[in-house]
Amino acid sequence: MYKTILLEKDGRIATLTLNRPEAMNSMNGVMMRELAESLESLLTDKSVQVLVIKGEGRAFSAGGDIKAMLDKENPLDIDEAMTYLTRIASALYKLPQITIASVHGAAAGLGFSMVLGCDIIIAEENSKLAMNFIGIGLVPDGGGHFFLKERVGIPKAKQLMWSGQLFSGKEAQKIGLVDEIASDGLGSATAASYAQKLIQSPIAAMIASKEILHATKINELQTVLEKEAVTQSAMRRTEDHLEGIKAFVEKRKPEFKGR
Repeated sequence: MYKTILLEKDGRIATLTLNRPEAMNSMNGVMMRELAESLESLLTDKSVQVLVIKGEGRAFSAGGDIKAMLDKENPLDIDEAMTYLTRIASALYKLPQITIASVHGAAAGLGFSMVLGCDIIIAEENSKLAMNFIGIGLVPDGGGHFFLKERVGIPKAKQLMWSGQLFSGKEAQKIGLVDEIASDGLGSATAASYAQKLIQSPIAAMIASKEILHATKINELQTVLEKEAVTQSAMRRTEDHLEGIKAFVEKRKPEFKGR
């Protein structure tokens, strides 16, 4: 059914796997569309009460696909991409399931935005997490502004977005970015065990509380997503962004000029 993801259901637990391991699960247009469709399909699925989101291969997700951004023959349509990201973030926040992010390897940029949108974040000790859009002259998208400030508050969120700082799983837990730590190589098993524990709990009440708490924030999230879409489209046309992705490909330090 899908080319870049897997959506599997086992009783009341569903698992969504990002499945572009050859590209460290970086998100191209196809994956963005498929993520939007798969998450939206779960909005009305009352048979599923827990959703685990994880990545295949060496990483959760390295973020947006830089190669797709540089493809001159088939360039990434930023406005179309932002439409998909708005759908992804909105659906993820509204899901009538408890969501668990299972992080191993890198969860960077857009990948980290998706992780932060989950109810429970489990990361392996030496996973690498970063809101690093700033490194290529962009702003966080995929609801990154909203999800990050919900986790750590606005002052800390600004520091993390502006610095693009990289954290190990253990470091991220210390500042509230991660809820649970798993030993390296055991993240998926730990998330599966956590999902089983939830199923054995009065989870209907937990889901109801989630719905009540999130209901007060849906309009705010929508405002953030609209502003992210407009701003990211503008940032994609800046000299700093072009320099940032060029420096990334050439593996050198970028020389930003603030324009």
